[in-house]
Amino acid sequence: MPRRNPNNSITEQSPTLYKLTLTADLQTLALNSFISINPNHLFQSSNPSFISRNMSDDETREEKELDLSSPEVVTKYKLAAEVVNKALQLVLSECKPKAKIVDICDKGDSYIKEQTGSMYKNVKKKIERGVAFPTCLSVNNTVCHFSPLASDETVLEEGDIVKIDMGCHIDGFIAVVGHTHVLQQGPVTGRAADAIAAANTAAEVALRLVKPGKKNQDVTEAIQKVAAAYDCKIVEGVLSHQLKQFVIDGNKVVLSVSNPETRVDDAEFEENEVYSIDIVTSTGDGKPKLLDEKQTTIYKRAVDKSYHLKMKASRFVFSEISQNFPIMPFSARVLEEKRARFGLLECVNHELLQPYPVLHEKPGDFVAQIKFTVLLMPNGSDRITSHTLQELQPTKTVDDPEIKGWLSLAVKSKKKGGGKKKKGKGVEKSEAMEET
Repeated sequence: MPRRNPNNSITEQSPTLYKLTLTADLQTLALNSFISINPNHLFQSSNPSFISRNMSDDETREEKELDLSSPEVVTKYKLAAEVVNKALQLVLSECKPKAKIVDICDKGDSYIKEQTGSMYKNVKKKIERGVAFPTCLSVNNTVCHFSPLASDETVLEEGDIVKIDMGCHIDGFIAVVGHTHVLQQGPVTGRAADAIAAANTAAEVALRLVKPGKKNQDVTEAIQKVAAAYDCKIVEGVLSHQLKQFVIDGNKVVLSVSNPETRVDDAEFEENEVYSIDIVTSTGDGKPKLLDEKQTTIYKRAVDKSYHLKMKASRFVFSEISQNFPIMPFSARVLEEKRARFGLLECVNHELLQPYPVLHEKPGDFVAQIKFTVLLMPNGSDRITSHTLQELQPTKTVDDPEIKGWLSLAVKSKKKGGGKKKKGKGVEKSEAMEET
């Protein structure tokens, strides 16, 4: 379980994953989680343990081994990726001047629910699926997590730099994606183009360095060097996490910026692991601040905590959250707004919920995000979430030979044996879709 020590480092225990039994009643879960927020740094990491009462040691061992060595697991990750990639495409099509941000967020979440709802309907064992992270649209100098309530009237404007962040899961196997788009015709130029190009190039370098044998610190150092080549900063406090079944922010992490105040445990990437790589760049100082706690609308249940809530509204809201959102982050937009406003506050104050705050750089700063999910397969890294960028005309170019060397690295190893393997992969996906 991650804990903050006096030296400001994050330490961890090896995660343990048990079988999850979901019913219409309250689930019995154990979740170890941690979040610390100050004006300059944001940490989010968790280590859930999902417990089933009637489970043998053999079943526990079997569940622990659910990784990419199972073709069924790979299929579920790729199905989740297919849904979230299409959801991103839908959200992008809705990003127009004067469009309400809340309406676009709703459409993104609704699409994921509709698409996943039609999958795995005819299987004997119920398979949970749906939104793994609520759709967020963070504009201009807003860094992250803006997913407003229904009453919010904020609209997009021509020239806005829009960062879209969202996630989907099938049976707890999560695919997330983040993308940056500027509301304008023609190529993106100037410092906005620098920020986006920095994030994209850093993401491409990270893709080539997140592979078995490499270490998390290798990635941290490389992405900072890429950002500096564009005269930009990597935003502090952003963590790229290992993903596991029903674990969106696992303990193996890549820190965005390494400095004496913030440290994570050294970790080495291994075959059959999955990672969410989150790159956020800024033309500012890269030290975002929390300006208004009332903007926070995304939360995650912390079920290792207990407290007898005093307010009736709080007990009602907390019961609804526990039943409907026991695992993944959710948006307060799905709750009745007036009751939620009071109920959520007491829950957060007593650490029953973890907030995902809306952070900001200074006005006038350009902030860009690229986030992707990568499977560390035996034949190389497989990036399963992405979207094509607009044409960029940055003011800077990458001439550094070390960065060029990273970009020249192969993502996948050469295949052996021809096309039969490819055919089998298609059959696996076809069989999965027949279950929907």
